[in-house]
Amino acid sequence: MSVRVRFAPSPTGQVHIGNIRAAIFNWLFARHEGGAFLLRIEDTDLERSTPEAIATLLEVMEWLGLDFDEKPPLYQTSQQEKHLAAAERLLAAGDAYRDAKGGGGEAIVFRIPFAAERIPGVSSVGTIEVPVHPDVPVQVSGKGVDYAGISKKGTPAPGGCCLAGCLDLQVLDAAEQVLFTLAGKETAILREGAEFNVPGATKLRFTRRVISYHDAVKGTMSKPLDSMRDVVIVRSDGSPVFHLANVVDDITQRITHIIRGDDHVENTFRHIMLFSCLGAPVPTYAHLPMIVNAAGKPYSKRDGDAFVGDFRDKGFVPDALFNYLSLLGWSPGDDREKMSRQELIEAFSLSRVLHASAQMDIQKLTNLNGQYIAEIPAADFLAICREWLKRYPWATALSESRLQAVCTLMQSRVKRFADLEQWVYFFVDVPDYDEKVCAKHLKDSTARAALEATLQLFAELPDFTAANIEGAIQTACDKVGLAQGKLNQPLRVAITGSGIGAGIYETAELLGRERSLARLKIALEKF
Repeated sequence: MSVRVRFAPSPTGQVHIGNIRAAIFNWLFARHEGGAFLLRIEDTDLERSTPEAIATLLEVMEWLGLDFDEKPPLYQTSQQEKHLAAAERLLAAGDAYRDAKGGGGEAIVFRIPFAAERIPGVSSVGTIEVPVHPDVPVQVSGKGVDYAGISKKGTPAPGGCCLAGCLDLQVLDAAEQVLFTLAGKETAILREGAEFNVPGATKLRFTRRVISYHDAVKGTMSKPLDSMRDVVIVRSDGSPVFHLANVVDDITQRITHIIRGDDHVENTFRHIMLFSCLGAPVPTYAHLPMIVNAAGKPYSKRDGDAFVGDFRDKGFVPDALFNYLSLLGWSPGDDREKMSRQELIEAFSLSRVLHASAQMDIQKLTNLNGQYIAEIPAADFLAICREWLKRYPWATALSESRLQAVCTLMQSRVKRFADLEQWVYFFVDVPDYDEKVCAKHLKDSTARAALEATLQLFAELPDFTAANIEGAIQTACDKVGLAQGKLNQPLRVAITGSGIGAGIYETAELLGRERSLARLKIALEKF
């Protein structure tokens, strides 16, 4: 069967980088395998999944170049009849039951099959014993086995599991006498609704069964059935729950591989059971490592930019963000960090997805973005800058020749297009001076003497070129006994108001003699 994967977001207006990273991994896997990458919009939360939220999702995917197959996308709300029909099938087969929840009507609950061995990956691992508190009766019914464990203080602690978790169940008292045995009562419990209340118990003895599956990223994953409960699949208001809708939609789309975040690992055990009970093949699962901050906590908005729209608004280019997120939790097996989309497709495999959490490094992404910006053709870079600068009041009537010269000088130094806001000093008569930076670099008497000398030397230059400017600065340093290179930063601060920028000789040449001299005088007088 050809590979078929899906990206199944629940649009809420913002697209988190963790969600879009999952989409990228699915896209890369599909393109590497020559399969299909499908989009499913899980829009059942009608209050949040608005048309505007869905439009934002589609715009983000288009911006990143995440094209999907089999258009239009599948909207989960269009599947409700299939969801409810599947629930009825489970009811008819005895794999679900109706249960009144809080007096608000009957929900439909998926029953973890008592004959669990029919589920792929279920096996017995031996007999275990669980101590229970004697003050709370053990209750056995089709909904499960409920009991109270014993806390560290010796008090009752709520406990329980699905009925399938207690195969061969025996309930014993302190004298090891069997108070209740499940053997022979399964039919009465499951088909006739029989319930049993067993007081005075101190121990449960049963055969433990586990469900296991091979995760393409995490390896073998297992969970005891006695740590699981039956799960609601249709609410009492008649609306399908995520577990059922998700599985039915995957069956509809014939999904072969489910690649998603590792926050879904716990869901997977139940989903495998649902696939099996609905007579569908179980897909291959791959759970991606979480994206975390420097403290190892889930990366969120409070840690910095966390939504794709944030990065777009700050002037990150889509190929850079795509490249960075592709390598966030995956490695090509070598030291490459800048890879084209085609290189990523050719190298991608689930076997190289990392097990450990992936730490978001904004500085690393920013540097990578700068590499991509540096490679933009000059004409395209100029056009992008022209549009970007329209948002700043000081850039409403720029000289085209000056803009082109600034772009030529600054392109290799731009890390994000939002940095263009710092270009203001190229286009205004007097820049805004950074008080702290000026105080730091313009207070030294020797540096000030060198700047005074520079004023005269600049005025006397026959041509105000970068080479001549460099020579004048060196002469000024020699004149006052300042080491070569020590005047560059004070001069930068004096004529730009900032402590960062391109080479000072080229910057001064672009500003021109008149502006440079005027700003030098202002800085020396002001600071």
